[in-house]
Amino acid sequence: MKTAYNHDQLVVSKFGGTSMGDAQCMLRSAEVSLKQGSKLIVVSATSGTTNDLIELARTSEKSSWEKASVIISKIKTKHDKIALELELPEIEKKQMSEMLIELESMSRGIHLLKDCSLKALDSMQSFGERLSSILFTQAMNLTLKKSNPDVTAHWLDAREVLITDNQFGKARPETETIAKLCDKKLGAIRHENIVYVTQGFIGATSEGMTTTLGRGGSDYSAAILAEGIKADILEIWTDVAGIATTDPRICAEARSIPEISFKEASELATFGAKILHPATLMPAIRSQIPVFVGSSFGSELGGTWVKKDVSDTPLIRAMAIRKKQVLVTLSTPEMLYTHGFLFQIFKIFNDHKVSVDAITTSEISVSMTLEESALVNKALFKDLENLAVVQIEEDLSLISLIGNNINHTPGLARKIFDSIHDINVRMICLGASKHNFCFIVDGSQGEEAIKRLHKTFIG
Repeated sequence: MKTAYNHDQLVVSKFGGTSMGDAQCMLRSAEVSLKQGSKLIVVSATSGTTNDLIELARTSEKSSWEKASVIISKIKTKHDKIALELELPEIEKKQMSEMLIELESMSRGIHLLKDCSLKALDSMQSFGERLSSILFTQAMNLTLKKSNPDVTAHWLDAREVLITDNQFGKARPETETIAKLCDKKLGAIRHENIVYVTQGFIGATSEGMTTTLGRGGSDYSAAILAEGIKADILEIWTDVAGIATTDPRICAEARSIPEISFKEASELATFGAKILHPATLMPAIRSQIPVFVGSSFGSELGGTWVKKDVSDTPLIRAMAIRKKQVLVTLSTPEMLYTHGFLFQIFKIFNDHKVSVDAITTSEISVSMTLEESALVNKALFKDLENLAVVQIEEDLSLISLIGNNINHTPGLARKIFDSIHDINVRMICLGASKHNFCFIVDGSQGEEAIKRLHKTFIG
């Protein structure tokens, strides 16, 4: 049966690594794309490949070439198997083969130099998405041939449109340039009988150097491109049916949320929810593009709509946990009645490009939470120690309750702390947002706190 594309709505769909796991997963995701009428499809690397590529880069730099060769063979075998099962045409086979040769050459270069810069690492990681997108273009064409032979899938190199700065490892998109290039290359996408398949996570500088947006950046790529082509809907397809009230792996009673506001979802993503990359919503909020989150393994199960206005605004919508947090406390009497002290603190963090999550202050102390990974930045802490006495507490969990009107609801704090009365709370952060109440507990008690809070507020 022929399936007609809906030209009234321009849909961008993004598929994660598990949705690209093998040939069967790709064909299933292609069926979802066809059903949704997706015109631009953004794909991640096949499941586990990005980790393999990072391991390859590090092994090439620090270990024997024999060990690096084993990883290259593993990557090649995985993608060759999918290519065989999808009956990849000769032209695309050659394209994929050339990419794998390029990957090996780059690995040899890193091995010979015994150096892997962030610039080289970005180039290495780009191969995951570049390979999977070639394979998925074929899966899409096989699906279209059966249901809609008038429409064809074309491979698009994201680096032709997604231009970034040169901050390798976590590049920032150049929004205005992207909009112009999208208009130039994809201006007619709404009415063309073409489905474009491109890569998430990767971009390029204006000089053509490959960059990445950081881990989890495929969602961000999809949102940037959705904004660039003025899409009506952005879909994020993963392996779970929408955004849950909390992590189902921690709390079996967690359930899917039918709809959530942009502001709530932003808080939820920022404070630990894994479904959406924290930066994903920025372009969608700017352009007010509704975002749907669903499962490619069960598209009929529904999912979660993320949009500006929602009909239901509960006090507590969901809760998140961010593990492996570090609490840094800076203390000095010089802070008392002294202006500019906080400026000096945040300037140090700005200079080292380290972000702070939650923060509280007293007369002579400031406490803030950081990701555990910040501990490797010895220069950061040396600069902080020149300013104040630094105390570091590790292995903590940041618990966040996300909802509405939180900072104007009497009795909420009592209800929270009654439910976790025997769990020590190290720091509380409340008041900056009406959508969030967060606090720090010992890492060993984080999951227990989530279970109790979910039972109390969501049931």
